[in-house]
Amino acid sequence: MSGTSTPIAAGTRIGHVHLKVADLGRALAFYCDVLGFQLMQRFGDQAAFISAGGYHHHIGLNTWESKGGAPPAPGTTGLFHTAILYPTRAALADALHRVRQAGIALDGASDHGVSEALYLRDPDQNGVELYWDRPQAAWPHDGSGGLAMFTRRLDLDELMQQREI
Repeated sequence: MSGTSTPIAAGTRIGHVHLKVADLGRALAFYCDVLGFQLMQRFGDQAAFISAGGYHHHIGLNTWESKGGAPPAPGTTGLFHTAILYPTRAALADALHRVRQAGIALDGASDHGVSEALYLRDPDQNGVELYWDRPQAAWPHDGSGGLAMFTRRLDLDELMQQREI
């Protein structure tokens, strides 16, 4: 990249992700029953659109090319993970509680300085990151003012103490 291109507009965001799944009911059980997303629209056993807070959809799930299929083999390209941003640390703690209650194992949990994140897999082995961002003023910087993200172990017991019951 030459560095001469005009940056994208600051308000640009990823609007939604659409995932291929093998079993729509199983995927909905994870995303709705465990994580708490709301079903907005469903098309039989072929597709569903789910959201947080009534948006038309944050996640689309479909079986159009994947019904009964297997996850991609290791060493192939594709989605690394979908990241779900929670508005507060307490909301992330609640997500951890939901995951634990469902008996779902975490792949990892990290403090990145700018955020705290939980990593796990959905029933189709898609990577899922559940995270919250610290306020930008609290982000770590190096000596020259550049962003200095890191990866450290996240204390899950301490995070759970932030959960609002």
